[in-house]
Amino acid sequence: MVFRKFVVATASAIVIMSLPAAVSAQSNQIQQAMRYCRPDMERLCPGVPPGGGRIARCLKAHKMEISVGCAMTLRRIKSRMGG
Repeated sequence: MVFRKFVVATASAIVIMSLPAAVSAQSNQIQQAMRYCRPDMERLCPGVPPGGGRIARCLKAHKMEISVGCAMTLRRIKSRMGG
């Protein structure tokens, strides 16, 4: 029983310690997408409010019109997310 509590506590600590890295990686991906996709968002999706995946859907609807840099960034993010 004590060993089981130790394993659960250790696993919990590992998960908690890995959260900042996951959040940091996600933040970095968002920054990359904003840097490379902002001009495309402004040009192709004016007035589309952020949130709820609306901008992603808009960019997907215009996938043949987005810049190479934005397309590559979105593809990289998608592959890192397992998609």
